[in-house]
Amino acid sequence: MAAHELTRVEARRIAIRAQLLDRPQPTSLLEVVRRLTLLQADQTAAVAPSADLVLWSRLGSSYRPDHLESALGNQALLEVQGMIRPAEDLALYRADMADWPGRGELLDWQRYRRDWVAANRGCRLDILSRLRSDGPLPARELPDTCEIPWSSSGWSNDRNVLKMLELLEAKGEVAMAGRDGRERLWDLAERIHPDDRVVAADEAARIRAERRLRSLGIARVSAAKQPAEPVDGVEVGEPAVVEGVRGRWLVDPLQLGQPFSGRAVLLSPLDRLVFDRKRMTDLFGFDYQLEMYKPAAKRRWGYWAMPILYGNQLVGKLDATADRRAGVLRVDAVHQDVAFTKAMAAAIDREIADLAAWLGLNLDLPSR
Repeated sequence: MAAHELTRVEARRIAIRAQLLDRPQPTSLLEVVRRLTLLQADQTAAVAPSADLVLWSRLGSSYRPDHLESALGNQALLEVQGMIRPAEDLALYRADMADWPGRGELLDWQRYRRDWVAANRGCRLDILSRLRSDGPLPARELPDTCEIPWSSSGWSNDRNVLKMLELLEAKGEVAMAGRDGRERLWDLAERIHPDDRVVAADEAARIRAERRLRSLGIARVSAAKQPAEPVDGVEVGEPAVVEGVRGRWLVDPLQLGQPFSGRAVLLSPLDRLVFDRKRMTDLFGFDYQLEMYKPAAKRRWGYWAMPILYGNQLVGKLDATADRRAGVLRVDAVHQDVAFTKAMAAAIDREIADLAAWLGLNLDLPSR
């Protein structure tokens, strides 16, 4: 099949439309999550948790955070390995859970995880026993009887119980049962996961790839591996080339030739439209980094700067903080990557005002 020849504008419109960021806006929370396939369950709340921002940016101010809490509470949605997914999609991951830590020849990190869990069999059994009798429980109430501590150069070093829980979650033995505030509650997976059939590994991988491409609209054939969710197309869809951009692309054919009507949108820094920073740069030419881990003096745009989408372009960043004690959404800056026209500025100002109203906060704007 000959590759579809796309301009950057066409490719951007496909990506935006696939992510439900054009008009008309969707009206159903479950419709949005099924289309996006996931929400990242990051709890950073400089403005609001990322999952809430992603849903607000699609559904508008009719969305309330308790809608997501309700969907998780009745298990229409599940939080699995840091991602919120439709409960019915769990069947697509069960083969991987059964084959944990992986199929075929294992990589060094997979062998390390397998061997660490095996070496701490007693701790694993103690945790499962405590959850069976008293779950759901937070990690702090579970016994740390590990004989060999978890070794890491990062934040998880020596956090044995939490690491064991995360590995047992990947293994399909424990599951997230909810949250107490920001603290995760854990229980036996058999009490949380729906009793669905297991989709064979190869078929499940194909279905996941098809859904991922549908949610992205356009993706590279191969991409750098991400820690949680792939960002490539894995040979589904149809081949495409993007004018002025190197590499092989895949496009969802259902998105080709569709009408486009853009709008102004404030995005979570973890929104899937911008999460793959290389694709973001290739298609949008947008200069952006999440700077929350940088010292304040080295930040260009802000701790949790929100990318601003207008039409088919990423045009700037909103540096804002929800100061709930003071009752204000404090806007420190609106960084313009391109000069805003009067129409752009008015539409973006309306979105900022809507964000403040949705948060139940007054708007504190910088003097102009």
